[in-house]
Amino acid sequence: MDGSIFSEMESAVASYCRCFPATFVRARGAELWDDKGKRYLDFLAGAGALNYGHNNPVLKAALMDYIASDAPCMSLDLHTEAKAEFLRTFRDVILTPRQMQYRLQFTGPTGTNAVEAAMKLARKITGRQTIASFTNGFHGMSLGALGATGNGYHRRGAGVGFTGTALLPFDGYMGPGIDTLDYFEALLTDPSSGFDLPAAIILECLQGEGGLNAARPAWLRRLSDLCKTHGIIMIVDDIQAGCGRTGDFFSFEVAGIRPDIVTLSKSLSGYGLPLSVVMIAEGLDHWLPGQHNGTFRGNNTAFVTGRVTLDHYWQTEAFSGRIKALGHRVRNHLSHIAGDFPMDIIGLRGRGMMQGLVCSDPDHAALVTRLAYDAGLIIERAGPRDEVIKVFAPLTISDAQLDEGLEILRHAFERADQRRSIRAA
Repeated sequence: MDGSIFSEMESAVASYCRCFPATFVRARGAELWDDKGKRYLDFLAGAGALNYGHNNPVLKAALMDYIASDAPCMSLDLHTEAKAEFLRTFRDVILTPRQMQYRLQFTGPTGTNAVEAAMKLARKITGRQTIASFTNGFHGMSLGALGATGNGYHRRGAGVGFTGTALLPFDGYMGPGIDTLDYFEALLTDPSSGFDLPAAIILECLQGEGGLNAARPAWLRRLSDLCKTHGIIMIVDDIQAGCGRTGDFFSFEVAGIRPDIVTLSKSLSGYGLPLSVVMIAEGLDHWLPGQHNGTFRGNNTAFVTGRVTLDHYWQTEAFSGRIKALGHRVRNHLSHIAGDFPMDIIGLRGRGMMQGLVCSDPDHAALVTRLAYDAGLIIERAGPRDEVIKVFAPLTISDAQLDEGLEILRHAFERADQRRSIRAA
C-alpha cells in the first residue's frame, strides 16, 4: 500500500506510527499483520485498550449479532436493553462479590473525559477547588486532566498555565526509606503550610505512562486514611491499570481500600470500543441532571461487548489467577534479561501484566525497542525520560506467544550491545 497519504493528510501530532510505521491490515489476539504479510507480536495492546486481544472471537460474535439486530447503537443517555444488561452484569459480577457499592456515570467516550467529570464532581461535593495529584502521574490530555499530569512535554503542549491543581511526591519518589505521605500529612496539619485543603486527590495505583511505579499497599491505605480524616475525596484513575491489568479487576484491590471515585475506560468494553465510566460511591452522586454530559455517552455496542467480557472472563477467579501466573512468567523472564545485561538495565518495575525494564540510558532503550520492532515485536517505552521498556501484552496471550515476544526482546538487547561494541571498536 502507498503510505504517502499519511504524510500528506495526517497531522504531525500522530505519535505511535512514528515508532511502528507499518500499515496494519489484520489483527487477531496478540498478533498483527502488515500489508506486506509480516507478522508482529503486540506488546502494546492499544495502550491498554486491548486487554482481551484484537478481535476477540467471543466478543466479536456478540457485537455482530447486536449490529445485525438493528438495535440502537447510539442513544445519548436513553435507556436501552444493552445498557441495562451491562449495568446489571457489572453490579453482579464486579461490585457485589467485592462488597462494593457504586453508581456508574457514563461520560464521553475518552478516559480524560471521565477524569474531568470526576474532578468536577469532587469540587461540587466539597465546595473546594484544588485537586492534588502525584509526580509522574498521567490522567489525560484535556486541560483539567493535564493540569493533574506530571509530564512536562505534555503540559507544555497546552499553551496555557494551569490552576487548581497541586503536585505531591508519589510513593518512592524521594528514594527508599522515605514515606512521602509524611510530607502530605505535614502540609495538611500545619496551618502555615500555605497548602489549601484539596477537594480531592487523584492517583494511579500503578503509574502507566509515568514509568510503571507501583504504590505499596501500606502507602495506599495510609493515603486513604488521610483522605478520610481530612474530608478529601479520593479518586483512583484505573483507566490503564484497571480491568484486570494488574491481576485483580481493580488495581487498588491489593490494598483493600475503597476509593470515593474510580475512573475506568480503555479495556472496559473489552473490544477496543470507546467506553468510559465514573464510579461514584454511594452518597456522593451530587450531580443535577445534565451538569456533565456529552453526545456519545450511549455507546451500546460497547455495552454489549463489555457485558460479554465480564460474563466470559470475570464470573470466577480463574482468569484473575491466569493473569497473575502470566505476571510471574513475565517477571522471571525480565529478571533473567536484567541479569544478562547489568550495565543496560538498572531495575524492574510494575506488577501483573504491567511490568517493565528500567534502562540506564533512554537512547539505549529506544534502540532496543527499534530492534525489537524490526524483529516483529511491538513494544513501547514509558517513564519521565522514556527509559522504561514496557511489557504490556494482552491478558489473553498464550504462554508460547509471551515467551516468543520476550525472547525477541532479549535478542534486541543482544543486538544493541553488539552495535555498541562495534562503535566502540
